[in-house]
Amino acid sequence: MRTSFPTTSAMNHEQQKAILAISILAAFADGSKADSERDEVRRVAETLGSDGDMQAMLRDVLLKRIDLAWAIDRLPEPELRQLAYELAVGVCEADGLRNADETRFLSELARALGLGAREAAAPIEDGDALASLPLEAGAEPEVQAGATAAPAATGAAAPPGPVVAATPRRPESEIDSMIVNYAILNGALELLPQSTASMAIIPLQMKMVYRIGKDYGYELDRGHVRDLLAAMGVGLTGQYLEEIGRKLVGGLFGKAAGRMIGGLARGATGMAFSFATTWALGQVARRYYAGGRVMSAQVLKDTYAQTLGQAKSLQSQYLPQIEQKARTIDVGQIVAMVRNQ
Repeated sequence: MRTSFPTTSAMNHEQQKAILAISILAAFADGSKADSERDEVRRVAETLGSDGDMQAMLRDVLLKRIDLAWAIDRLPEPELRQLAYELAVGVCEADGLRNADETRFLSELARALGLGAREAAAPIEDGDALASLPLEAGAEPEVQAGATAAPAATGAAAPPGPVVAATPRRPESEIDSMIVNYAILNGALELLPQSTASMAIIPLQMKMVYRIGKDYGYELDRGHVRDLLAAMGVGLTGQYLEEIGRKLVGGLFGKAAGRMIGGLARGATGMAFSFATTWALGQVARRYYAGGRVMSAQVLKDTYAQTLGQAKSLQSQYLPQIEQKARTIDVGQIVAMVRNQ
């Protein structure tokens, strides 16, 4: 996914709406009518609702007032059509490898957008690779300068929950540092305009949770990690949709791939999402496994919500490391990078 997006002007609001509409349609491509999935989309709509009529547009998609033809008609430029397709692939792969219904939707979408075989295949290859990477592969993110302090040293209180009962295989300070480094890496990915960068955030979060569980003696599979995140109220598809929405609203998809052009400055105000969610997920997972996995779903959800608020206050402290990391990431090697983290 190395699309070169327009640099002469940002997308207009109708184009933003069209791309987000296609992403929402992709979220429902698997035929699921589950209330939880609809609730997650509504939550995303509420989060983005402060931006004009974005919330109304999302509601129109759910009520079938907006369809694929409406969205494609508003995307005449090849670059925007390619971007819409890449983001739809990311939505379908967010919670794991796409199923038959999602594959069918993407095939129909590629034809409707007029994409060639290679333009349609390349995003699928990257998406499949990210969605199927083994959790245990690779090393941890490299330590960033100033990123080794435990939460207590940063002024944030330890997250609530059961008293720590298990002794980890390594010092808790090292686990805290690992969590911060994953958060910095994901915060950096959020600042990049490439769709591949957005797709890499969730696999990295899952790898982090896997490593935390292993530190406390638990061997986890992908399903367990996904269920734990869902119990915290973090829907993977919804998280990816929210990432798309914020990047569209912030104009980060309106720049050429591989160039910042002020992206770090514009992205910094909304960057807290991926940094904060990753840090909060890591801290709650640490508390959960250290306490013997006895936290109920409601306690997990409440603890995550409280910890997320603490995490957002940390973004300014780590912003220099996040920006530096964003400048050094090799976008063309993102899949390999995630494999090796």
